[in-house]
Amino acid sequence: MEVSKPQESEVRIEHSLNNKEKEFVARRRNDVLQSLEKLQITCSENEVPNIALLGSGGGERAMVGLLGSLDQLQKTGLLDCMLYLSGVSGSTWCMASLYQEPDWSTKLETLKDKIVQRLSGPRVSWTDANAKLIKYYKEKDLFTLTDVWAVMFVMTIVKEIDEHTLPDQWDQKSKDPFPIYAAIDKHSKLHNDADPWFEITPYEAGYSLTGAFVETSNFGSKFENGRKIKNQPEIDMLYLQALCGSALANVDEEKKLLLEKIKEFLNHVPPTEKMVEEMGKGKSFQVLKDLVDMNLSVLNGKDPSALDESIRTELNELAGGKHQLSFPKKPLNPSDKEAVKQYMKQYTVDVFKGLSHNWPFALWARIFDCMDQWIWGRKYDFLHNMKDEAVPSALLESETRDYEDAGLFINSSYFSVLREERDIDLIISLDFSGGDPFETVTKAAEMSKKLNLPFPEVNVPNGHTEKPKDFYVFKGQNAPTVIHIPLFNVVNCGDDIKEWSKKYKTFQGSYGDDKMITDLMEVAGKNITNNKDKLLEQIRLAINKSTNNE
Repeated sequence: MEVSKPQESEVRIEHSLNNKEKEFVARRRNDVLQSLEKLQITCSENEVPNIALLGSGGGERAMVGLLGSLDQLQKTGLLDCMLYLSGVSGSTWCMASLYQEPDWSTKLETLKDKIVQRLSGPRVSWTDANAKLIKYYKEKDLFTLTDVWAVMFVMTIVKEIDEHTLPDQWDQKSKDPFPIYAAIDKHSKLHNDADPWFEITPYEAGYSLTGAFVETSNFGSKFENGRKIKNQPEIDMLYLQALCGSALANVDEEKKLLLEKIKEFLNHVPPTEKMVEEMGKGKSFQVLKDLVDMNLSVLNGKDPSALDESIRTELNELAGGKHQLSFPKKPLNPSDKEAVKQYMKQYTVDVFKGLSHNWPFALWARIFDCMDQWIWGRKYDFLHNMKDEAVPSALLESETRDYEDAGLFINSSYFSVLREERDIDLIISLDFSGGDPFETVTKAAEMSKKLNLPFPEVNVPNGHTEKPKDFYVFKGQNAPTVIHIPLFNVVNCGDDIKEWSKKYKTFQGSYGDDKMITDLMEVAGKNITNNKDKLLEQIRLAINKSTNNE
């Protein structure tokens, strides 16, 4: 009788590159060698430097800024020298748009114009947006605010519903840099008990520094001891952009932003005939809108009593005079935030009990529940109940993990390219952040020191935080060279840095007109064209450095 072999784990735990990534890197390095020769840089095949290009977060500012930078990198011949392109938050929105097109780097001029036209064009219809929200809710076990954010915020910026998946977008023979989308594990960040750095590539998703990965097509499915036990829909590019671009720091303020988006959504999505029938001829729909307004009023410190009265009346009419909220009427003291929060939590649950339990209200009840608990990016933990000493126990014990924007920790994806096996010689960091233009690189240096990762020391000259230049180089022994390029600086903006920053805010919504977009692209592009010779010099020095270290 033949003994059956135990099923092999579908989770990969080791500090090495995925085999397909290895194959791509080998081929790409040969392409880089030819590109260097065109730029009059001579080296052997073994001396080709591994160069990673990073795009920081920053909403649509980062999306447009990266597009403008890539356009000029292509025109100067430098784009073909990049091995990796890794992004956080808004930069991933640009990446998602580009990688829709195979070999985008060979036709960037045409593609750039298409993207600008789309960004300055009409938004996705409210009907299509509503259909997408419902689809997310019905198809997956774990529906969270990331799904809502995808439909109500990211979609309004990128102006499309991209239902491709990351593996769909990628061809092993691509002429483009290898894409890495970066996020973080929220629990690991908060409790400092495991690796927070999470990356998603066309082949694998997983923890960058721990070295624990699952096939990207299986990310989100349910696993037990390394084996998949329940399929979940593969994440599409719209959701991936929302997962990477969910930059929410101050919960109260961002709850207001999200509630405003929900209010706009409810005011524009016309209920279908079936919905009107199921919702009590629209009265239930009005209760829902009043409930959103009531939560907003409380967050804004306003008296919600009129909305409370309206909700009670509407619910009573829906129930033929037989429904009363269990919550008694009482004045709320906005200054007692914790008491108000608890009251509104229980009040909201009570309201939904009074609404019919067909799918529209199950969906909205789930949205309000997620808002109360502030649940973003929840996925089944593919490491659940595995037994491996190389993995922090916290990653093995929980059934689910929550993932969010890496910008809430460090607003650039340094740690995806600092993996030892990627062997990066030169990092070019394009920083589109708001606020301190050096925060990403200084935080990366501090964190690398704690983790014993090779990273150069970062010393920012006095006065440069307020008036940054357009090109900084940080070097260290046995560490990759880091080039840091702030978006707005004294070279491309003169004395108008603050004005440019005010004009292009992170959460201002869609830029809308093409001039606002093209102006920003031009400013970002100057950071490349003005520094072409300096970039070439650092590439030459990276070759010499790797040669001397052999």
